[in-house]
Amino acid sequence: MTTSATPRSNRDICLATLRDTDRDRYLACLLAPEEKRPALAALYAFNAELARVRDLVHEPLPGEVRMQYWRDLLEGQAHGSSEANPIAAELLTAIEQYRLPRQTLIDMIDARIFDLYDDPMETRGNLEGYAGETASALIQLASLVLSPDEAKRSADIAGHAGVAQAIGGLLLLMPLQRHRGQLYLPLEILAATGLDRDSFLAGEDKARISAAIEAFAGLGREHLAKARAAGTIPPAVFPAFLPVALAEPALKKAQKLGAGLFDHPLALPQWRRQMRMALASITKKI
Repeated sequence: MTTSATPRSNRDICLATLRDTDRDRYLACLLAPEEKRPALAALYAFNAELARVRDLVHEPLPGEVRMQYWRDLLEGQAHGSSEANPIAAELLTAIEQYRLPRQTLIDMIDARIFDLYDDPMETRGNLEGYAGETASALIQLASLVLSPDEAKRSADIAGHAGVAQAIGGLLLLMPLQRHRGQLYLPLEILAATGLDRDSFLAGEDKARISAAIEAFAGLGREHLAKARAAGTIPPAVFPAFLPVALAEPALKKAQKLGAGLFDHPLALPQWRRQMRMALASITKKI
């Protein structure tokens, strides 16, 4: 009885944690087949843990220590029992059950080290690489849980969809990141609009800042268009793509607001986010 109760308890804790840390992917879990939810919740909760490290530490070094915990876990060098951490326990279960590539998860950790520092993103290529190892990789891992065969067929779509989703998310967080002195908008794009890191963060040249934000959002829309043009997403893996349905409204609104996104909320109300994802679940379109 004890053995069977523990996994259920871990799953409940994992899902509850996800509900608090990433409501959109929590809903995506609920819209996925029931038997796949524990593994998806573990993946998404793991991602949420990585994404919020910067919010939990004041200096990069403690953040790197937190990241190293997950790296050690995935490399089989965990200190103590993973059962003490419900997310870690469920993640390892998902990896074994669905034969998920550990290196992809380790690469996700390594990419997230960038979040701990205030170094600027240099080029479009750097940004696309970061998005590929975080958002795109998460879509692909979730797809492997849902259907390994279909995951292979939708890999190209996942790549572009993840970049679009990542840029949408970065635009939502841009006011907070600017306050911290963080910059994910590539210097390459800033330079094309006559700005540099300091002038963008200063926020005074509204016209050029708006142009840079429009170009950044435009890059996201470009990848979203490529994802849509790459083919139809197989229904079996579509739940992995559900959060991508929230990218387009953010990208469009950012292009409209420009520098105004620092003063006006970019995110849709939660009920509209839920409605959009529910509709995407029915139409199978991102």
